[in-house]
Amino acid sequence: MATIKKRAKAKVISGALALAKQVGKFPSHKMWLDYDAEADVLYISLRRPQRATRTVDLDKHGILLRYRDDEMVGITVLDASRRSGGPHVK
Repeated sequence: MATIKKRAKAKVISGALALAKQVGKFPSHKMWLDYDAEADVLYISLRRPQRATRTVDLDKHGILLRYRDDEMVGITVLDASRRSGGPHVK
């Protein structure tokens, strides 16, 4: 049982580090994270409130980019807990 918890903790740390490496590429350095465990969806808000007017679906990646006019205001990550940090979307 302890091995499973260590693996889970290592996965969480790895995911957090992968996200931290990408923060510098975001259009905003202030953000809010919300995770819905039941739906396994991570919401990254770059503006509060988002009030998105347009969503771009990155096919096959399970990532939705949310825009208000031409400004990115959020990112939605589907199946968030099953991601390993790669491959990266360019």
